[in-house]
Amino acid sequence: MLIEAVGYADPEVQALVDRVQAEYIVRYGGPDRTPVDPAQFAAPDGVFLLARVDGDIVACGGFRRHDDTACEAKRMFVPPEHRGHGYARALLGALEGAARVTGYRRVLLETGVAQPEAIGLYESAGYARVPGFGRYRDSPNNRCYAKDL
Repeated sequence: MLIEAVGYADPEVQALVDRVQAEYIVRYGGPDRTPVDPAQFAAPDGVFLLARVDGDIVACGGFRRHDDTACEAKRMFVPPEHRGHGYARALLGALEGAARVTGYRRVLLETGVAQPEAIGLYESAGYARVPGFGRYRDSPNNRCYAKDL
């Protein structure tokens, strides 16, 4: 698996974001309306990664600054045709490594109850529930997690 940093505005990334949003519509009845500025996923405060196997994109995800010591992981996604091979776990590890190098000491993230596979991944990777934050902090469907690096 090759993991590379790319710009959030990259056409391949945006095609994946469209697929993520389509999945949110199916699972939650609407897209994620959290404001996202592509510049947030650029150095020095953020990154966006694509993972490829034999040229095919198998996973993506990024992080952006949350505060001076923490970043927020966003847009973690594995296309359905590539699920079940450990790509999400590998990408999450790469994001955590990049966050450490950037100087962050904690990774935060949001997911939802309609994504039990994501919850399972995060919990098995050492993430613990934290109070809600972000646009959906008061939603009963929201689950927020954090991991100290």
